[in-house]
Amino acid sequence: MIEPSAFWTVTILLGAGTFLIRFSFLGFFGRRQLPAWLLLHLKYVAVAVFPALVTPLVLWPQATEGALDPARLVAAAAAIVAGMRHGIIAAIVAGMGTLYLAQFLLSAI
Repeated sequence: MIEPSAFWTVTILLGAGTFLIRFSFLGFFGRRQLPAWLLLHLKYVAVAVFPALVTPLVLWPQATEGALDPARLVAAAAAIVAGMRHGIIAAIVAGMGTLYLAQFLLSAI
């Protein structure tokens, strides 16, 4: 286990580091109009974050000790299809619903 002093030192340094990274961008460009090409690229940041968070949990889930899980793959496919057709809320609902249904059906077999 990590010592409390080491934990708080790392936590404070990481907090200060992330603050400085965000402040450097907002401080330099906060009052200026950003170029159109940069605004276009910034729109894709939010779209990339959600898959980056979910993909490792689908491909290497800790619940199965890193083995592929058919229920998670089917749920990910359902979420992708729903997201492309109806948006992010539909993707989350479809993915969760499909995951729970697939786990229930696979456990019944």
